[in-house]
Amino acid sequence: MSKLGSFLALAVVAAGAGAGGYWAGQRDLSFQTAMQTARYAIARMLGQEPAAEAAEASPPQPVIYYRHPDGDPVYSATPKRAEDGREFVAVRASEDVSFDGVPTPNEEAAVGGSEAGSRKVLYYRNPMGLPDTSPVPKKDSMGMDYLPVYEGEAEDGSTVKVSAGKLQRTGVRTALATSSAVMRAVRIPGTVTLDERRVSVVAIRTEAFIEKVADITTGDRIEKGQPLLRFYAKEIAAAGALYAADLKSGKGKTAAAGSLQRLENLDVPAEAVAEIEKTKKVPLSVTLTAPRSGVVLERMAVDGMMAEAGETLFRIADISNVWVTADVPEYGLSSVRPGDPAVVRVRSLPGQEFNGKVSLIYPEIQGQTRTARVRIEMPNPDGRLLANMYAEVEILTGGAAPVVTVPESAVIDTGDRQVVIVDKGEGRFEPRDVQIGMRGEEMTEILTGVSEGERVVVSANFLIDAESNLKAALSAFVPTEAQP
Repeated sequence: MSKLGSFLALAVVAAGAGAGGYWAGQRDLSFQTAMQTARYAIARMLGQEPAAEAAEASPPQPVIYYRHPDGDPVYSATPKRAEDGREFVAVRASEDVSFDGVPTPNEEAAVGGSEAGSRKVLYYRNPMGLPDTSPVPKKDSMGMDYLPVYEGEAEDGSTVKVSAGKLQRTGVRTALATSSAVMRAVRIPGTVTLDERRVSVVAIRTEAFIEKVADITTGDRIEKGQPLLRFYAKEIAAAGALYAADLKSGKGKTAAAGSLQRLENLDVPAEAVAEIEKTKKVPLSVTLTAPRSGVVLERMAVDGMMAEAGETLFRIADISNVWVTADVPEYGLSSVRPGDPAVVRVRSLPGQEFNGKVSLIYPEIQGQTRTARVRIEMPNPDGRLLANMYAEVEILTGGAAPVVTVPESAVIDTGDRQVVIVDKGEGRFEPRDVQIGMRGEEMTEILTGVSEGERVVVSANFLIDAESNLKAALSAFVPTEAQP
């Protein structure tokens, strides 16, 4: 070779090495790989056959992105490290998966031959995703080959197939439809009230003079049978004298039955009647006692006063059990049932909860507020709940019987219909119309459409539903005869 030829060869080699190094640096390739590529290019420029080593080695594909080392759906366009310090894995063009359901050239080369030999081609579909099919190979208007659909890959009209790459990128998650009880909390305001059945009024059934009132004031706690006041009543004295005379006549209690009934009608205490029977004398005054244990809500009796018949002298309430009345909106009334457990919290007792049950739903709707009043009974042994306290009520509604339920996020509610996306495996999803029942805090009852044990999509399901709707819309533009 002449000197000029040698010089030109060296210049070509140097230029090729420099270009190869620059190309390798831009694509994050090793120097050895770059040199192999450069030698291959130089040999072709000089009209020589490339070495077997260079001919067999194909240039590595460039890095297109980096993925998480654990396979999580986290990607980066530049080199990056995970939280634990591990580097993200480089994904080259030859290693990437198809996010449109179309295999890459390398994937086609790897599996195309085996699939063609082992599976039967049913038909060919449009490469752009249109519902246009052909029984024989063909090209579309842009010159793209129709894609073969093998046996076992055919989908019905409602099924959508999504590639594994798209599932990762969209974050699709699924869960099983289970059998469980649906519980939902109805939170409403309420007020603590007294149990109407545990309130007593102390009064006299005839005119009487109050001689002495016991040292009892409003708010005091008293016990059943505790003396409240002493009074004199002319009518009671006359009835007592007649009863004593009948007893003295020797005819026994049979003859005195009329006078005894008169004393009972005047509500004379049993102790006073027993004293008349024992002494055969009428007491000058009668002592009135407390009819129940509880708290004095009101005291109207005063020493020396003249009490009219039926006039209230004391009001006593037993507060060992109280009511909480709450107003439930009309639209939520259907889920509340007598016997449902309830939790009550009051602002004056922070951090404390009181448990009770719904005992009654009042049979009317308030016209102005469109609410129904419910009554909750609960024990109050320590007396911490006071009448007219403001309360926050939480009623746990729902049946105890197990029903088919799915996570609340699995239901797509369009207003006109409710849809659940069912995962049929291998990237195939089927949108189903369902009929929903009670909605809980996190679960929704499914009456029809989904069975227990089926897997449903709970995240990114609206994307699959949109793709299904698009598929149905496109199919409407394709003539029936175009379908295989």
